[in-house]
Amino acid sequence: MVPSTRYARSGDASIAYQVSGEGPLDLLFLTGWLTQLEQLWEAPANRRFLERLTTFGRLILYDSRGTGLSERVLEKYTLEQETRDALAVLDAAGSERAALVTYAQGGLVGAMLAADRPERVGALIMYASIARTSWAPDYHWAMTSEQRETLSEANIATWGETDKGALPEWAPSMAGDPALATWFARMQRLAASPGEARIISRAMIDLDVRHVLPRIRVPTLVMHRPNERVWDVRHSRYLAENIQGARYVELEGIDSLPFVGDSDAIVEEIEEFLTGVRTGGEFARALLTVLFTDIVDATGHAARLGDGRWRDLLAHHDEMLRAQLARYGGREVKTVGDGFLATFDGPPSRALRCALAITRGARELGIEVRVGGHTGECELIGEDVGGMAVHIASRVSGLAAPGEVLVSGTVFGTVVGGPFTFEDRGLHELKGVPGRWPLFALGA
Repeated sequence: MVPSTRYARSGDASIAYQVSGEGPLDLLFLTGWLTQLEQLWEAPANRRFLERLTTFGRLILYDSRGTGLSERVLEKYTLEQETRDALAVLDAAGSERAALVTYAQGGLVGAMLAADRPERVGALIMYASIARTSWAPDYHWAMTSEQRETLSEANIATWGETDKGALPEWAPSMAGDPALATWFARMQRLAASPGEARIISRAMIDLDVRHVLPRIRVPTLVMHRPNERVWDVRHSRYLAENIQGARYVELEGIDSLPFVGDSDAIVEEIEEFLTGVRTGGEFARALLTVLFTDIVDATGHAARLGDGRWRDLLAHHDEMLRAQLARYGGREVKTVGDGFLATFDGPPSRALRCALAITRGARELGIEVRVGGHTGECELIGEDVGGMAVHIASRVSGLAAPGEVLVSGTVFGTVVGGPFTFEDRGLHELKGVPGRWPLFALGA
C-alpha cells in the first residue's frame, strides 16, 4: 500500500514526506535526484525495493524543497538548507536517530548530516554516492563543471520526454522496457518543470563535502556497481578511503538506479550491516487469488442522488459485498476508493463465484461494478498484501467494462475445463507490467 503523504514545516517551506513500515530501525532514504513521492511507488521494481527495506526498518522518504510535492518555489538550492529540511522531516516523523541511505548526490547531504549531527545519525549507508560533483586536480575522475553543465542542459532539453530520456544510462538493462521509460519520464514531469530542474542542476554543478569526511564517526557502509555508466566507481572508493572505518562492497551489475538489476543484493548488504543478519529481506508469500472491485460512475451516482442517499446506497453496497466475501471464503484486505481489495486462498473457483455474486448484487441495488482478478504469489505485509500479483489484478480491474468480471490468463488457465465460461478479450499491455497479457471475461 502506498503510504500517506504528510508535510513537515522547515522554516517557511512545507516538505512532503512519507513513513512506511514499522521496523525497529528508522531509515531515511536520501535519493539524491528529483522525485515525486507518490510516483516513486508506481514502478513495480522500485516499489518492491522500498517495501523490502521496510521488512527491517521504518522507511522515511521526502521530496526535496523545490521538487515533487514539497514547496515548489525555489530561488536557489544549498546543501545547508537540504540538511535542515532533512532534520525537519525526521522531527515530524518522530525519529530521534536514523540510518541514512544515500544515492548519488544524496551522499553529499548524508555526509554533512553524519559529520555535523552524529547524535541524529545511527549509521551511514552510501550506494553509488559522491563527495564532490565536479573535477578537481585531486578528484580527476569527475566531469568538469563545463561538462556537467552541458550534460545538464541536454537532459533538460528532453525533460519528461519518454522517447528521449536518460534511462539507457541510468538503467541499461531495462532500456527497452516501455513501462519503465514511461514511468521515468512522468517522474521527471511530476518532480519539476524544466526551469525548476535547471535551478537545482546548476546548483549541483560544483558541490564539495570532502572536508567533512574525516569528521564522520558513525558506522558507514559504501557500495557501488563498478560497471554502471553514470557514477564512476572512484567516487565510492574515495568515500570509503576517507571515512574512518568505512566498509566497502562492490556489487555486480551495470545499472545505476538501485532498484534495477540485482536490487536484492543491495538490500541484503544494508540489512546485514544494520542488523547483523540476512533474512533475505523477503516478506512471507502465499499463492492467492486477488480481486479488485470498483463502482462504475460513482461520482455521477453521488451527483444524481445527493450526499445522503448516496451514503445510504454505498452502505448497502458494502454490506452486500462483505456478505458475499463471507459466503465464499474471501478476506477483505481493505477498501480502495469506492471498491474493495479481497483475497482468496486455494484455486480461484470461489473467487470467481464470489465475483459473479457481487456483480448480481450490485445490479439489484441499481449500480454496476467492475471486477478484476489475478492468481499469483502475494507478499504478506501484516494485514496488507503486495507484490506483482496485486499490481496485475489492479491493472486488470481497470480494464474491465461495467458489470464485467475480467481475469488474467493465469486465472483462466487454472480453471479451464471447469464449470465456468469465458470470452477471450485478447492481449493487453498492463501499465508497469512487462509483456502483453491475455485477458478473459467471465460469463454470467
